[in-house]
Amino acid sequence: MPHVTTNGIQMYYEEKGSGDPVILIMGITATGDVWQAHADDWSQEFRCIMPDNRGVGQTDKPAGDYTSAMMADDYAGLMDALGIQSARIVGVSMGSIIAQQLCLRHPKKVRSAVLMCPWAKVDNYARGIFNHMKVCKAHLDNEQFLEWIQLLIFTKPFWDNAEAYKGMLAGRKDFDTNPRPQPLHGLRGQAAACVGHDTHAKLGKIKAPCLVIGGKDDIFTPLWMAKEVAAGIPNCDTHFYSGAGHAFHWEVMDDFNPRVRKWLRKH
Repeated sequence: MPHVTTNGIQMYYEEKGSGDPVILIMGITATGDVWQAHADDWSQEFRCIMPDNRGVGQTDKPAGDYTSAMMADDYAGLMDALGIQSARIVGVSMGSIIAQQLCLRHPKKVRSAVLMCPWAKVDNYARGIFNHMKVCKAHLDNEQFLEWIQLLIFTKPFWDNAEAYKGMLAGRKDFDTNPRPQPLHGLRGQAAACVGHDTHAKLGKIKAPCLVIGGKDDIFTPLWMAKEVAAGIPNCDTHFYSGAGHAFHWEVMDDFNPRVRKWLRKH
């Protein structure tokens, strides 16, 4: 499967569909193929490119702290390697902070950006969650670790839905048998990028059209964080779902997928 050399690492990616490129940037711990259920929809109109971030999957996992700027440069190099001058960017959670940095560091490469459950900088609560995530990764088995993540990102209605809960249980089993589990140092590197990210004073410099979207009941990166990002970006569009959390894009997928596809079509 394809790799490119970018910013000193080998970066793995998959793609689906044709047309204008949309680069999908996943969150902490997750591989690019987690986008598949969204790419199934969006690839009807776009070329969806789904990389593994630095520190996870089939992309290189160098030791040491990462930064959101460093990871944005990874994506700029990926675009250069693929001959893509500009693209629409969709980033979720950690992916949204990488997308912000792409907008700031490589503005000509960003046609538009969808920022899902983003933040401009962390507070003590968020810092504590990311630090505790490293502790959980070190001390829990794979299924226990993913269950803890699920407790952070899904809301009660999703847990109470029998089909959704069955899917979560299956997800834990798949996570446990993953042939390429994320190493602890990879998670530590990504967590450092999440904690160290600070674009609060720079958001006004973002020129690309942006959509900030999330769940009103997000306990991982609470709603005020997304609203702070949206308020800082000129002429930013927003949409926030009631009764949905950090994984709102799974909880309300039937609305989310076509809504984002429509927005991308216009921008």
